[in-house]
Amino acid sequence: MNGLHLTADLHGCRRAHWLTDQPALATLCRHAVASAGLCCVAEQWHRFPASAQGAGGITGVLLLAESHLAIHTWPERAAVTLDVYVCNFGRDNSQAAEALLAGLLAEFAPESQHIQRLQRGAAC
Repeated sequence: MNGLHLTADLHGCRRAHWLTDQPALATLCRHAVASAGLCCVAEQWHRFPASAQGAGGITGVLLLAESHLAIHTWPERAAVTLDVYVCNFGRDNSQAAEALLAGLLAEFAPESQHIQRLQRGAAC
C-alpha cells in the first residue's frame, strides 16, 4: 500500500479544447501516462451532455499497473480535477507520478492550481 497520492484542482484552464473533446483528452492522458513511464492497463470515459451552462464535461479514469489517473472537467468553469495515485510495490513510482501531474498541468495551463500530496501506507 505504500505510495504517493496526488490531487490537483485546476482553475482558469487556458486550453479549453481539452475540457470538451473526449477523444483528444483520452489521447493526451494516455500519452502523459506513457511519457511518465507508467503503464495503462485499461480506461473508461464518459462525456456529459451540454446543459444551459454550456458544453458538457468529461470524466475518465486510466487504470495503471501502478494504480490510477482520474480526471474530471468542468468546461463551464474552465476547471479540471486530477487524481494520480501510484503504489510503490517493487519500485518507487513517486517521480513518475510527479512527472505525470506536471505534464498534465502544462497542457491545461491553469491560471491557478491547488495541489495536495499524500504519502500512503507509510505506517504499514
